[in-house]
Amino acid sequence: MSNGAMPGLTMPGVVVNGIAVDQAGYTSPEAAAAHELLRQRAIDLGLADETADKTAIGRALEQLLEREVAFPEPGAEERRRYYEAHLEEFTSGELVFARHILFQVTSSVPVPALRAKAELMLAELMQEPGRFEELAREYSNCPSGVNGGNLGQLARGDTVPEFERALFNGTYLGVYPQLVKTRFGFHILAVERRESGRLVPLEMVCERIAAQLGERIQRTAIEKYVRRLASSAKIRGADLCGPDGAGL
Repeated sequence: MSNGAMPGLTMPGVVVNGIAVDQAGYTSPEAAAAHELLRQRAIDLGLADETADKTAIGRALEQLLEREVAFPEPGAEERRRYYEAHLEEFTSGELVFARHILFQVTSSVPVPALRAKAELMLAELMQEPGRFEELAREYSNCPSGVNGGNLGQLARGDTVPEFERALFNGTYLGVYPQLVKTRFGFHILAVERRESGRLVPLEMVCERIAAQLGERIQRTAIEKYVRRLASSAKIRGADLCGPDGAGL
C-alpha cells in the first residue's frame, strides 16, 4: 500500500502498518499518523483505491466518517449549560477604554532582555500609575505612544485574542498586574473606564451554541474512532492511544 507521498518530502519517524508517512503539512506526528490510518481504513472498505489523489481521499474520508462515526446533536439542556457557563461570550456592546505600552519583539533585541525591561516598567507603574502616559510617550513602540498609549474604546473582537482576554478579564480598573504577551511583543495595559454590555438572550444564540458544541462533539467522536483503529494497528513514531489522542 502506497501513502502517495511526494519524493523527497517524507520525514522519517512515523510508520503506520508498514507505511512511512509524509508528515509535511501536518501539525504533529499524531495528526499525520491519524490521517494515514483513516486513509487505509477507507481503502480497506472500498471507498478509495491506492491511486486516489488528495481530493479523492478527502471525499473518501468524509464518507468513512459518515458511515462509521455517530455525531449526536447537542440537546437543549447541554446548550443551556454552555450558555450559563459563558455569559461573557454572549454579552453585546461591552466597551473598555484603555491604554498600553508596547515593547515590540524584533530580531535585534533579545526577548529575555526585552521582557525584563517591560517587567521593571510594569512594577514601576504599579507603584506610580500616574506616570503611564509619560512612559508610553517615551518607550512605547506603538503609534499610540504619541497619545500616551491611548487606544480609545475597544469592544470584543477589536484586538488579538490574548490582548482581548486581558482587557475583559473581570471588572478591574487601572494597570493590569501582569504583562500581556501577543504576536507583537509585550504590553503593559491599563483600563480607564468600562461600559457594561447587554446579555443576548439564549434563544438568539442557540444555533451558534449548537454549532460550537457540535464541532466539539465531532472532534471527540473522531478522536475516539481513531484510537479504536489505532488499538489494532502497528504504529511507530506517534502515540494515538495516549492522553493527547490523535492530535486532530
